[in-house]
Amino acid sequence: MIEVGLERLLREPAWRRKVEGRRVGLLVNPTSVDRHLRHAIDLAMEAGWDVRRLLGPEHGVRGEAQDMEAVEEARDPITGWPCVSLYGRDAASLRPEPSALAGIDVLVIDLQDIGARYYTYAATAAWCAEVCGQLGIDVLVCDRPAPLGGEVVEGNLVLEGYRSFVGAYPIATRHGMTLGELMLYFERHCGLSCALEVVPMSGWRRDMWFDRTGQPWVMPSPNMPTLDTAAVYPGLCLLEGTNVSEGRGTTRPFELFGAPWIDGAALAARMQARELAGCAWRPVSFKPMFQKYAGRLCQGLQLHVTDRGSFRSLDAALAILQELLDLWPDELQWRTEVYEFVGDRLAIDLLLGDPVVRMALQEATPVEEIVSMMAVARAPFEERRRRCLLYQDRAIASKSQGRRRGP
Repeated sequence: MIEVGLERLLREPAWRRKVEGRRVGLLVNPTSVDRHLRHAIDLAMEAGWDVRRLLGPEHGVRGEAQDMEAVEEARDPITGWPCVSLYGRDAASLRPEPSALAGIDVLVIDLQDIGARYYTYAATAAWCAEVCGQLGIDVLVCDRPAPLGGEVVEGNLVLEGYRSFVGAYPIATRHGMTLGELMLYFERHCGLSCALEVVPMSGWRRDMWFDRTGQPWVMPSPNMPTLDTAAVYPGLCLLEGTNVSEGRGTTRPFELFGAPWIDGAALAARMQARELAGCAWRPVSFKPMFQKYAGRLCQGLQLHVTDRGSFRSLDAALAILQELLDLWPDELQWRTEVYEFVGDRLAIDLLLGDPVVRMALQEATPVEEIVSMMAVARAPFEERRRRCLLYQDRAIASKSQGRRRGP
């Protein structure tokens, strides 16, 4: 059983002193719970914290909103506390105004990341911390596990001209870091400047997937229902940049994908012939209830992970895109609609971080060559990353390694 940062913050006197008697802001969502599923908001009330404001990332403090759905929160419906949405109707809403943080002494951030750079919570945490740095507000990040473990790194880095909410910093596609480690990385290598401390976990090792932690799985977002979903997400999220349904509107998002014009059996044969490690492919038919092709019959595949240790979701997604381009070159289209408030670049380029990768796919460059190209591109990140890891392979890092500053 591991102990997450939230639990240590509430239990250990040296950490409790960081918030007791101070005006507190909470950046939280439904994942901000202890091992007994008690939420940080309720625990803060029980502990007598002087909470002045709640801040909610994409999907809201209570997690009720779908992806790319504006959240307009003024007060939390349960506690009545003032609430600030960090996902509104324009790009400016993604960063808090200084007035949104005025009147607090310390911001406590407790969010469950997924381990892919598209997942927006790390950007929200960092952008809040930037404003805290400008206002002289301390930042405490309560760390949580990397759901896919912390050993495997995949993908490339986002180029400067392709930064967005789904690629705010030059980190690898699957970065293999906890949120606390990411925040230290942003501070040391990406210009984040604030009084940052990470409340580390105890008992977590880098080889631990989430289901080995003893912690309860709470959906980090409406379309991340299970750890199975998280396992395929770093690659299959790329389908958001196309006119293929990534399974939103079904009960197995990102594991199911398809479109009305796809022949599932033909695609399955192509994917099976590639003999990708750790996965199997099953032809399926489904009707999404919302978003792409809502109410329409789609054919496609379900991606089954058979060995998560050898499975590489990005390899699988690149192979899927290549087969779609080859089998249905006229039907497959790159998404051109505004995506995460960006309308002047293709969504697929924002997700890939580099248009050269899309061009390589279109030119039928072997996936192995694309993956090798990505590995070369991320090499500087991997070297810097190692110096920001808080947890070792065999056991938790010592208390002094677990944070930049603190008791």
